[in-house]
Amino acid sequence: MTVKMTAQKRESSNKNSALTELRSKGNVPGVVYGFKTETTPVTVSEIELIKTLRESGRNGVISLEIDGKSTNVVLSDYQMDALKGSFKHVDFLAINMSDELEVAVAVHLTGESAGEKEGGFITQPNREVNVRVKPSDIPDALEVDTTELAIGETITVGDIRGTVSYEILDEDDFILVSATAPRTQEELDELETVSEEDAEPEVVGSEDSEEEDKKEA
Repeated sequence: MTVKMTAQKRESSNKNSALTELRSKGNVPGVVYGFKTETTPVTVSEIELIKTLRESGRNGVISLEIDGKSTNVVLSDYQMDALKGSFKHVDFLAINMSDELEVAVAVHLTGESAGEKEGGFITQPNREVNVRVKPSDIPDALEVDTTELAIGETITVGDIRGTVSYEILDEDDFILVSATAPRTQEELDELETVSEEDAEPEVVGSEDSEEEDKKEA
């Protein structure tokens, strides 16, 4: 699904004062570039941007209208204000809907694993996979069913590669999820002991130094 959004051209300026003024009015500076498109500085409404991304998803195709002309784009990159949690800048990549793209897709786990039912824990070392796919076929997420995952087992890209209709670029041994056994009381006690040893302050002045002090006296 393609979602529509409007952008306005802006003067190409990197002056902090100009960009700050734009943001203070609820707008986000950005740039459009890519397929059959001249690099064009633009500004978009932050409210409209957030609404659009909620509808389309991070990798969704956006029909971006500039001066009455619509261009199919995806959100290529963005910068956030860490303190305010607002957008500082956005990059839109114009695309050819017939060409495949390389994008990162989130990994979503489904089901309660056999390992969890046995008291184990699920770990997810990698939360995204890189895929190559046509823009119209970009998935919202890669869903991985963990129902049959027992303690000591893992699910890798190689295990699910043949279950999807698009190309996953990561290697077969790229781990998506693991089921691990709960720690025994003995292991927990050992960890607590190590933590206590690490926390002990270093003694200032050893026995050897005390002996040296006596000799010097």
